[in-house]
Amino acid sequence: MSSYPVLVVEDTDSLRALLRESLEAQGHTVIEARDEPDALRQLDPARPAVVITELKLPTGDGLGVLRAAKELDPELQVVVITASGSIQDAVTAIREGAMDFLAKPVDPDHLLLMVERAIAQRRMLTENMLLKEELAGRRGAPRIIGEDPRLRQVVQQLHRASGTEATVLLEGESGTGKELFARAVHALSPRSDGPFVAINCAAIPETLLESELFGYEKGAFTGAVARKPGRFELAHRGTLFLDEIGDLPVTLQAKILRALEEKRFERVGGTQSLHVDVRVVAATNRNLKARVAERQFREDLYFRLSVFPIQIPPLRERTDDVFILARQFVDRFCRDLNKKPLTISPAALDELRTYSWPGNVRELQNCIERAVILCDGDTIQPRHLNLSFRQSAQAAPPNPWERIDLTGSLADALRRVTMEVERRKIEQALREASGNTQRAADLLQVGHKVLLQKLKDYGIAGG
Repeated sequence: MSSYPVLVVEDTDSLRALLRESLEAQGHTVIEARDEPDALRQLDPARPAVVITELKLPTGDGLGVLRAAKELDPELQVVVITASGSIQDAVTAIREGAMDFLAKPVDPDHLLLMVERAIAQRRMLTENMLLKEELAGRRGAPRIIGEDPRLRQVVQQLHRASGTEATVLLEGESGTGKELFARAVHALSPRSDGPFVAINCAAIPETLLESELFGYEKGAFTGAVARKPGRFELAHRGTLFLDEIGDLPVTLQAKILRALEEKRFERVGGTQSLHVDVRVVAATNRNLKARVAERQFREDLYFRLSVFPIQIPPLRERTDDVFILARQFVDRFCRDLNKKPLTISPAALDELRTYSWPGNVRELQNCIERAVILCDGDTIQPRHLNLSFRQSAQAAPPNPWERIDLTGSLADALRRVTMEVERRKIEQALREASGNTQRAADLLQVGHKVLLQKLKDYGIAGG
């Protein structure tokens, strides 16, 4: 049987049976569904390579199946079946990412050709990704560890972005490994032989940040005894990683925008315009859309940075990866500390699973390093992790009202609170709807187009 399963979504039993028999005769594994909810239940566990769906279904429709398939995996190929009077709907499906459509009555031979073509495209994509990973590994590219479907989708997006010159914006909480992903983009790109230069925009005082980014001329200020190149110059023919770009002072944002658009800048105290060939990857743990609305971040710079946005999921949303990462860290620190190999007890694994990991992968790494140091036997126990202490500290969170930004006018404060409540409510509805935007819109009692616009405004994946 084929290792590439095909999901067939069709409410007419006779046609569904015909399609199943035709596909199975060619060695394909077939998963069947009668309507959109049935298809959505099977999409994630089945992970099909091809979806064949009727447009008109008794519950839901083929467009909902198409959107859910593309949200699960942007590379998932979808073929739409439509009655002859629904060609306009089929055109809409193509615009939303369907591979092709078939008008009824369905020609099984034509359908088989479409499926073979879709699987060939999937196989080629996989082979290209493996080749790029192998090549990047030889060049010392960082390994992105994890099997969670959302993380795999992020890796796919990295591969798609790495071959272009597009500016990549990595969004995610602190500790999710944004610099690791930035280094992966560089290592997989044609610029991998060039330098990778990183700068943390939040870690350098505002008075020094401009000279760190753009360099300075001799005599530009007290202590400038010689010319010094900045990070933009040092990254020439390579990649510049602007970490925590959301903390970039407003006074510098215009100069950064010009450097991104024109590839030109002047050193501090200089008059000569310098040209650099730099690809920029930026990262932030802030909601830049909200910062734009608050006039703390330039809208034109936001659009220039977010040509290719990638949202990195927090560790608490990929529980299975906690175990994979923990074992990798145990092996690494045992080697680094010249200790014999250690195992993790079931009780310790249970604590790793239930802890929320507010510090994400960075916190897990620090926790495991400490546990390896403390462990004097051959098994890591819960006491070595010391997570009960952290959980008790988390049990009494600070008053949430104390964390609300009340600066500015009453209208400013109300707008910030309203935006945050709206964003959280939308994310909750998406989770309840398993990522299906039409169902989320129904739960929120808003129009689908209204929800899609809000997803775009807030930078929430799923739109």
